[in-house]
Amino acid sequence: MTELCASYDISRKTGYKWLDRFEREGRRGLVDRSRRPTHTPEAVSRAMVEALLEARRCKPYWGARKLRAWLVRTQPRRGWPARSTIHTILRRHGAVRVRRPRRREFPRLRTQALTAARHPNDVWTADFKGSFRLGSGVRCYPLTVRDLASRYVLRCDALAGEYGPPTLAGFARTFAEVGVPRCIRTDNGKPFAGTGLAQLSRLNVWWMRLGIRVERIARGRPDQNGAHERFHRDLKAQTTRPPADTLAAQHRRFTVFRREYNDERPHEALRDQVPAARYRPSPRPLPRRLAPLEYPGHWEPRRVGSNGCIVWRTEPLFLSETLAGETVAFEEVDDGMWTLHFGTVPLARWLERERCFRALRAD
Repeated sequence: MTELCASYDISRKTGYKWLDRFEREGRRGLVDRSRRPTHTPEAVSRAMVEALLEARRCKPYWGARKLRAWLVRTQPRRGWPARSTIHTILRRHGAVRVRRPRRREFPRLRTQALTAARHPNDVWTADFKGSFRLGSGVRCYPLTVRDLASRYVLRCDALAGEYGPPTLAGFARTFAEVGVPRCIRTDNGKPFAGTGLAQLSRLNVWWMRLGIRVERIARGRPDQNGAHERFHRDLKAQTTRPPADTLAAQHRRFTVFRREYNDERPHEALRDQVPAARYRPSPRPLPRRLAPLEYPGHWEPRRVGSNGCIVWRTEPLFLSETLAGETVAFEEVDDGMWTLHFGTVPLARWLERERCFRALRAD
């Protein structure tokens, strides 16, 4: 036995073990056996497994981390297992869809500086999620507004189109409820941007009159508003598959989703707190009247007519119909070169000799 075990580089104890199994069971004794322990003191109980599966059925779109944070907050007396254990249990019972790994790309440099959101109401993000057809055949255009710092969903409306008045009314209600933010970040689509001077829309003009900084992401760069785009994925998965029959019914779905997202769903960026625990209303209330615009004495103010024109050197000059009724001002920066301002925002460079506007260079 000693020489035989040495030739196969095993111990004599192992050799006698296999010999004993062969003598008792024959060739069946040589088959590999499971190394699973017969008793595991730290194993998760069946009752705990059922509780986790029931929680997953209650929140089918939440992962192990969010489920654990929610269970710890709502049932703190139970000793819930670790996140990795919960994920293993859910995967073992087919409650987790395994995704194929995607190819990662290195992020590109930003084309413009974006405002940092350190506190609630520093930056709001707004967007229209892609439209979809309801059961009645009518198209739905979801308007979503979020606070970037707290991830709190301020609006989630089912609208019949991407036109200005309903969008403006939605923002007016939000401003009246929670106040005015310092900055609003959007993409370059309607009604958040126009096609004329400085891409202004009527919505932009109203925001600027309220003292809100209008900030747009670069074209073709949805990653600059990535948190909002990720929110849209959850909104689509949980409220539009299948869609409701009417706009009112779809709006009710959005309301239920918004309440759960703000008050129940833990957020990893908030260290598993809910957005409602982080959000606070803005200290800047919506004013009853817009204060008149004031410019330095050496600037030349002009009143924009209803047709979007001003009078410059006795001749009409078209600016934009979105500025109708507003007061702008020209600041001379060089001989024959002026900067057009609306409030505190420079819009464009006016070249007097060429009688044309040029876009301002980004700093």
